[in-house]
Amino acid sequence: MRSGRGVKIAVSIAAMLLVAPFVGLIVQAFADRWFGRSLLPQSLGLRGVREVWSDPVLTEAVINSLTVATVVAIVAVVVAWPAARFLAETRSIAAWAMLAAPVLLPPLVIGDGLATWFVRLGVTEHLAAIAIAHLAIAIPYAALGLVPAFTDELVELEQSAALSGAGPFRRMVDVVLPAARRHVLIAFALAFTVSWSQYGTSLAIGGGTPMLPLVLVPFVRSDPQIAAVLDLVFLLPPVILLGAAAWSGKQPAPGQGNSHPESVSNGAFAASKMT
Repeated sequence: MRSGRGVKIAVSIAAMLLVAPFVGLIVQAFADRWFGRSLLPQSLGLRGVREVWSDPVLTEAVINSLTVATVVAIVAVVVAWPAARFLAETRSIAAWAMLAAPVLLPPLVIGDGLATWFVRLGVTEHLAAIAIAHLAIAIPYAALGLVPAFTDELVELEQSAALSGAGPFRRMVDVVLPAARRHVLIAFALAFTVSWSQYGTSLAIGGGTPMLPLVLVPFVRSDPQIAAVLDLVFLLPPVILLGAAAWSGKQPAPGQGNSHPESVSNGAFAASKMT
């Protein structure tokens, strides 16, 4: 009983520490006047929201970051798919070490190294250059999210579909992707969040290109209310993706919960008949 009470207390403390910053951000975002050491704001309002959405630079920064992060996430999942499959099948330590290298290096170092080449090619301060720099860091995260998808059950489903006559495209679309959808979504969320939150590489490659992390930091000291509004905007996409991944995890994947070979083969045969 004491152990159970201790766990509840620890969980409660952890929950409070997790929630407190978000509550503070919400209050700060709507605090038009909050002076001194007062626990609560003297005046609430929408000044911060109006300032953010009326400033063309801030709006452009949000759009740029959203565009780059979405493109990076899609490309990272596509590129990481074969790498993740290779890692799941071979479990090579050397391959894991190569994949983890960009994750272990500081982003600013990677950005500076790429900037050396991008400056000579004349492609700095372009969204495409920023996306390429983000990919160097996002692909390993996407691969780590995809590796758990390649289970023995998934291989059996794919083999059953092949034996039933389904071509490579139909096997991928009708069998493999539906079975691995939760891991694909997790990989997408990881790659998106990595790109969405990049400061060092965006600064090194983007230069004067407005990106959300770059425009957010100066407001932390100059105008905390606008910084809080931008923080909430910054949090929104990852929270949505996290919720989608959690929802997807509750949905049964094709073939899950029924490992009978005949049912697996019948499911694969049904997929092949769609060709």
